[in-house]
Amino acid sequence: MPVAPEILDEIALTRAEYDLIVERLGREPNPVELGMFGALWSEHCGYKHSRPLLRMFRHTRQTPGIGAVLSAPGAENAGAVDIGDGLAVAFKVESHNHPSAVEPFQGAATGVGGIVRDILAMGARPVALLNSLRFGPPDDPQHGPRNRHLFGGVVRGISWYGNCIGVPNVGGEIAFDPSYSPNPLVNAMCVGLIEKDRLASAAARIPGSVLLLAGAATGRDGIHGASGLASRTFEEQAELRPTVQVGNPFLEKTLIESCLEAIDTGAVLALQDLGAAGLTSAAIESAARAGRGVRIDLSQVPRRETGMTPYEVLLSESQERMLLAVPPERAAEIRAVFQRWDVECRQIGQVIPEPEAQIYDGPQLVAHLPVPALAEAPAYRLQGQPTADDLAQRDAPLDALPLPPGGPAQALLRLLAAPNIASKQAVYRQYDHQVQTNTVAGPGAADAAVLRVKGTRKAIALAIDGNGRHCRLDPYTGGQIAVAEACRNLSCVGARPLALTDCLNFGSPLRPEIYYQLEECIRGMADASEKLDAPIVSGNVSLFNETQGQAVLPTPVVGALGLLDHAPPTVGALGLLDHAPPTVGALALPDHAAPTVG
Repeated sequence: MPVAPEILDEIALTRAEYDLIVERLGREPNPVELGMFGALWSEHCGYKHSRPLLRMFRHTRQTPGIGAVLSAPGAENAGAVDIGDGLAVAFKVESHNHPSAVEPFQGAATGVGGIVRDILAMGARPVALLNSLRFGPPDDPQHGPRNRHLFGGVVRGISWYGNCIGVPNVGGEIAFDPSYSPNPLVNAMCVGLIEKDRLASAAARIPGSVLLLAGAATGRDGIHGASGLASRTFEEQAELRPTVQVGNPFLEKTLIESCLEAIDTGAVLALQDLGAAGLTSAAIESAARAGRGVRIDLSQVPRRETGMTPYEVLLSESQERMLLAVPPERAAEIRAVFQRWDVECRQIGQVIPEPEAQIYDGPQLVAHLPVPALAEAPAYRLQGQPTADDLAQRDAPLDALPLPPGGPAQALLRLLAAPNIASKQAVYRQYDHQVQTNTVAGPGAADAAVLRVKGTRKAIALAIDGNGRHCRLDPYTGGQIAVAEACRNLSCVGARPLALTDCLNFGSPLRPEIYYQLEECIRGMADASEKLDAPIVSGNVSLFNETQGQAVLPTPVVGALGLLDHAPPTVGALGLLDHAPPTVGALALPDHAAPTVG
């Protein structure tokens, strides 16, 4: 019997997509199988409306040698770039917008944890965090209290998680605009270092390898996070608080160290984090990258709640979990590594040569699906069209704008007090930016963060930027400006831009004007990336960011990596201050109070 419309709505699949699933399988899927399709064909995992446009990006560098791209988008969990001396930098930015709108503290905290595990899945040690945040105005007459709640919760979540795991938060940006009420943008970026010959892969290539699940026990938190949150507009997310994951940064710290130690043994054949869509995504994506299959026994998955169904175990997005593929003869050795770190590690399945997902719950087969059908979500190439209002705003005569009242002095004071210009010291002083002792220039010190690379004379520079207002007026030029601004910030500290990562935050692509913004922004970013020889090596797309038909400003966020051949020995060598002086209208964000604007 065909599935009910309310079931399809719950997992964000259309009737046409359900019919395509039936066509690919030659039969109706059972409920567990349908849930797996819903997760992997979600906007968050499947990139249904952006995948054709992302092909405009170039992922290789024209200049040979240092800066060579070692891992490009789609190949692994993050991009990786050669920085010389046998080292590579892995980096990526991702969004956690929708969870943060529902529960700001845990939404932002688990956003940090998730992006850290993406870097860990490359085999790299996380060495830096950055973030790009957008909120509605704190003094908005209608949404002010909610905006301040979101602002304070997000900042505390980022601070709590990053400080606990011992990864410095070295840079970022914060902007305010009514379009982000009450739909904040929370984009987290992580950077890791690794010897380039030791980059890990997520591809489970060798049949017979056993699959080990390491980390937290599985609960019911995060179910339908990918399909329920990231594939719907905000007003459709009512009562979705249980889909927000709950983080444990102390467990994440031990998970980082135990995974790195396991990699050092040489026995880890594949490594994948469990993020959106949980075990379903981790297992299927690892198998799909290698053209293999998996056989999993869900009864072996550690659980922290009783009575969990196979559906819940497969789709749970419980945090702090990693999936490893190892040779069967070395599985005990790897489990012993995790045991020394007091991290649970359980064998839950194996890699098989047939490209199939065979999912058991003890002796019972609960799902049997072809991996390619799961992994290859449909893609939609739509037709974008700007509205008449969009075109009118772009061509509006600037000389018709009235001058502000009060004269230049008062205008300057109002500008300095505006949240978008005021000092953000009250925010970044809550972040530990000196842990690991690599930070040469941290938040507030310069246009980009600078970190020394231990064992060499080099330093890396990091920046993250975007401007939704520019993209609203002219998406193509705004996309170019986002790339150019990030690269300029690197050059301000003497670094050569090497590569970029991006997070594309837009409203519903089903609306022609939003799809137009998305397409033109990507085209502008692609052209600027080409001109600056700074390829985009990783990224994320976050769509359906809108409330009651009002989309957020089109906000492409660009993270940039640069290289300095000689690291300055101290902050003073750059002519910088350890602590930025307070400015008029500095954002006041007490540690245990709602944020206000002076």
